[in-house]
Amino acid sequence: MSAAKSLSLSSSIQICRIMRPDDANIVGNVHGGTILKMIEEAGGIISTRHCNTQSGDRCVAALARVERTDFLHPMFIGEVAHVSAEITYTSKHSVEVQVIVLAENILTGAKKVTNKATLWYVPFSLQNVDKIIEVPVIEYSSVEQEEEGKKRYDAQKMERLETKERNGEIINPVVSPEAYTVGFSQSSLIHLVGPSDCTLHGFVHGGVTMKLMDEVAGIVAARHCKTNIVTASVDAINFHRKIKKGCVVSVSGRMTFTSNKSMEIEVFVDADPLVEAARGKYRAVTAFFTYISLDKEGKPLSVPPLKLENEEEKKRFEEGKVRYLQNKAKRQAEKERQQ
Repeated sequence: MSAAKSLSLSSSIQICRIMRPDDANIVGNVHGGTILKMIEEAGGIISTRHCNTQSGDRCVAALARVERTDFLHPMFIGEVAHVSAEITYTSKHSVEVQVIVLAENILTGAKKVTNKATLWYVPFSLQNVDKIIEVPVIEYSSVEQEEEGKKRYDAQKMERLETKERNGEIINPVVSPEAYTVGFSQSSLIHLVGPSDCTLHGFVHGGVTMKLMDEVAGIVAARHCKTNIVTASVDAINFHRKIKKGCVVSVSGRMTFTSNKSMEIEVFVDADPLVEAARGKYRAVTAFFTYISLDKEGKPLSVPPLKLENEEEKKRFEEGKVRYLQNKAKRQAEKERQQ
């Protein structure tokens, strides 16, 4: 019996939407941020619904972390995205949601898996936004399933504790930068958080933030290689602090590493409260996005090497190389397990 069948109807959900021109880049590839936003919407619905199946305070589940997410295949304008989400583990104060995204060609009926993602949510009371609600327990189809979930919970908790907010890191503008340097492609955008960006609490949806991050990372990648680019993967995203309605968010991205066929971009999200200015600007979210360059036929192109100009850039490059090799080894191991 699957976990979905052993739980209540609140434990699984599917949402569908056709991809339109506004969802894609100029060659028709759907933006990775659009897909990430849909993934988070499904996760937010299912986790909030589950946490309100018990009596007591009503609550809204806030996104706390997204595990590494790979973009297995591109999605195109005119295809229908099927986003299926399922609750797979609960701790006292968090919910694990696993999501699968399918792209359907409605002309042929062909379907392909484009994404698999794992998200963690924490429920906050609607009466007191600082109060975390206890999560209703779920039934597991086996003891082994619960034990595996506990291992994933402990692992992500440890990684979140080890993750540094890197509050000292600032991306400064560069005057007349040389081509293929970090300063040449670095980019940023400013966004005023409005009501449509927010949950019932008045805090930004995690999917909105991730979409903005992907937009900036995509600009950085496109500036570096001057070709069509697509999101290949996103490393674990940790949401350090909530962003409130009325804040101005600054989303900044810079190139950290290039391999022969990929680019790693580091993205920072800083929030600046306009009304509560005394609180000051703070670092809200950080993540690494990986992009690949494509030709007109959609085949991978070689990426221009990143020119490093100082010791800090060299240090970040070596750190990116370690992540690249680790992720490459994980993909190879997963491929061998499936054979």
